Amino acid sequence: MSAACGYPTQFTSVEWASFLKHHDLQPSMSRRGNCHDNAVAESFFNLLKRERIRRKVYRTRDEARRDVFDYIEMFYNPTRKHARNGMLSPVEFERQHKAKAEGV
Repeated sequence: MSAACGYPTQFTSVEWASFLKHHDLQPSMSRRGNCHDNAVAESFFNLLKRERIRRKVYRTRDEARRDVFDYIEMFYNPTRKHARNGMLSPVEFERQHKAKAEGV
């Protein structure tokens, strides 16, 4: 497939297919025009950029990795409230969901 078919060529190229196969990954692509399959990831990365890394310059890749890990594990998951979760953090949402499932 090519860009003429409606898909970006970087995701359908021979090189990309080879990369996926080499790393034992499965491609995931919805039908043309379906933007919802990436909505969750795009929303997260938008927040990450806006709330944490925009206008930051990391000296090393390791420094960037530590900062992103800190954002996810110390703020986003345990603290940041999400409208789609009833204004609960992901950790609290999962805790409540598990408690309901266990009948507590």
